[in-house]
Amino acid sequence: MESKKRSQPSWSPPQGSTIPTLHLYNSLTRQKEPFVPQDGKQVKWYGCGPTVYDASHMGHARSYISFDILRRVLTHYFNYDVTYVMNITDIDDKIIKRGRTNYLVEEYIKKTSCPKQVLKDAKEAMEPFESKMAKEENPDKKEMYKNIICKSKAAIETLDGVLNGEKVPLEQLEKPKQDVLVAARDPLCDWLDAQHGHEVSDKSIFSILTQHWENEYHKDMDSINVLPADVLTRVSEYVPEIITYVQQIIDNGFAYESNGSVYFSTTKFDSDPDHHYAKLVPEAFGNQAALQEGEGDLSICSLGEKRSQNDFALWKASKPGEPEWDSPWGKGRPGWHIECSVMASSLLGSSMDIHTGGYDLRFPHHDNELAQAEAHYANDNWVRYFLHAGHLTIAGCKMSKSLKNFITIKDALEKYSSRQIRFVFLLHSWKDTLDYSTDTMEIAKAFEKMINEFFLNIKDILRNTPSSGVAAFEKWTSLEINLNEQYLACKTKVHEALCDSIDTKTALDAMRTVVGQCNIYIQERKTAKQTPNRMLLQNIGVYLTKILRIFGAIEGDEPLGFPIAGSTQNGNLEETVMPYLNVLATFRDQTRQTARTLKATEILNLCDNLRDEVLPDLGVRLEDREGEAARVKLEDKETLLKERELVRKQAEEKQRKKDEAKRKEAEKQAAKEAQKRIPPSEMFRKETDKYSKFDDKGMPTHDASGKELSGKQVKKLTKLYQNQEKLHNEYLKSSSNQGANGDGACAANS
Repeated sequence: MESKKRSQPSWSPPQGSTIPTLHLYNSLTRQKEPFVPQDGKQVKWYGCGPTVYDASHMGHARSYISFDILRRVLTHYFNYDVTYVMNITDIDDKIIKRGRTNYLVEEYIKKTSCPKQVLKDAKEAMEPFESKMAKEENPDKKEMYKNIICKSKAAIETLDGVLNGEKVPLEQLEKPKQDVLVAARDPLCDWLDAQHGHEVSDKSIFSILTQHWENEYHKDMDSINVLPADVLTRVSEYVPEIITYVQQIIDNGFAYESNGSVYFSTTKFDSDPDHHYAKLVPEAFGNQAALQEGEGDLSICSLGEKRSQNDFALWKASKPGEPEWDSPWGKGRPGWHIECSVMASSLLGSSMDIHTGGYDLRFPHHDNELAQAEAHYANDNWVRYFLHAGHLTIAGCKMSKSLKNFITIKDALEKYSSRQIRFVFLLHSWKDTLDYSTDTMEIAKAFEKMINEFFLNIKDILRNTPSSGVAAFEKWTSLEINLNEQYLACKTKVHEALCDSIDTKTALDAMRTVVGQCNIYIQERKTAKQTPNRMLLQNIGVYLTKILRIFGAIEGDEPLGFPIAGSTQNGNLEETVMPYLNVLATFRDQTRQTARTLKATEILNLCDNLRDEVLPDLGVRLEDREGEAARVKLEDKETLLKERELVRKQAEEKQRKKDEAKRKEAEKQAAKEAQKRIPPSEMFRKETDKYSKFDDKGMPTHDASGKELSGKQVKKLTKLYQNQEKLHNEYLKSSSNQGANGDGACAANS
């Protein structure tokens, strides 16, 4: 037994617990699936990019920011090696029509100066546009067309009225003419394109349009901190690859040439036992409205050109006024769906891990992409995980360029910061619909303010406690042990949330909870007149900063909190200026204390002015604390100025309400005094709409119709009469006393 004790006992590993693994919501199965890349930690990802013919709006930001967050989490949290490819669509029916109509309208305005001609043309343009509205089945589009028609007709009627009225100078006709050109631009665009679109020979107008809007897109993405793609593709640069790809699909038996165009045979593909058409939205198979929208406004094929109504164009024979490239089938241009299939395949091969895009692209665009690629490669797994971002709505209506109900990213940034916009998306599931409103933005602003205040408070504690040596480490009490347990629980919840299809909302909720627990801990230590544990709070602050940096809500490399404006790679502004600000704050504290002792109000006002007016202009917040040194915080200057303006407005509103209440009270008292002056015998005599006869005291006896008042009515009026008699007697007594006092004063003076 003794010898047995001298050897090590047997050891068993702990049971441990199940560690959650990453699952992603996959549109191909409509459920969360374990994420398993095809090649170790390498992830091949293709994302549908913009069609560059107009400004990027918040609906686009919904996808771009959401997938930027997912990409950052996969890369920096789960440590995958992501190759992210994104396209720019610079050949498309919408681009062709916008390029042509911009050109035609500009030429029209140059050549047409006569207001009468503009009026005549606008009236003519309205007829086909109204017919277009009548045929439209989409209720949102129909409503948009109605609004355009209403505004157009109002502008046309105004110009018509001016022209048909008295003779007016030409310069006075310019404004109503311009109003027509603005209001009726869409009807005029359609009308001019129908008449002259085929005559446009300058094909550079299309590249000028797309290059301008692509450049604006990149600026917008920089402004909202969306990382650039690892590889960016443009359709115009991949036309040879598209032609080769289409030919392979023909050779494989899933496409056919017809009248210079090439169509994909959905019937042939779907009937093949190794393939399945419309994987993402099988219930949409045969939806002609969706299929036609996917084909584009300029792609109306001749009767019999397609073997099936469900077939779609891989290559379109170009018509006059459209860009064109040589091909084995004649001059033409790529179809919309084939563009993404080819560009993604050229870089990521026959099968990719992730494909992303907006929810409205599922059918027909993404379903057609899948069919084309799988017909080309003769496989059934071109995409392993399809992720779709939810719609962004305004008042319940989808934000869309085509519906003209969009808020551009630039417009949104005039009102909110890039970080606040990102927090809106972080606080909602990336795959669900999000309604963009003042309320949702206020929630995002409140979260940002809460987390920023926490960071600033932690920084203040770190500045004012020892950072090294014996004094930097204190024994943990039950408060620290409890807070640390809550911190570890927060980390677990964040990890579980991110494993659960990158659920950033739940992750932020866990972060909000631990911030609240930290604030309680700090207050408890303060109440006990003890210093909070700097190391524990620093660890929590650094962790939250790390997660928010992964989410893209924090830029730069500062280990704790949001970056301070003015900080650069060459120097930390906070470290530089804080010693001086602390000296200023201490001097101000001492000055205020002395001024209070001496009751020097002017000096106290100057101290308040420094806090409220001077320092906010420099991005500095000074918080006075009773019995403690003032707390100094470096903040974003614009945030402080907005807060100051809000405080001023609230103070003005408070004073306005106070003045209003005072005025109403004065009016009430004046009315009361005026009422006292009325003798009870006269109080009812003016109410001839109610009463027709009165007794000697002025009491009503009959109503306006001559009917004698009932006993109940007389009793009620008698009570009012007696109250007025009492009030009037008080008035007479008061007046009598004032008169007596006045006589006495006169006698004394004499």
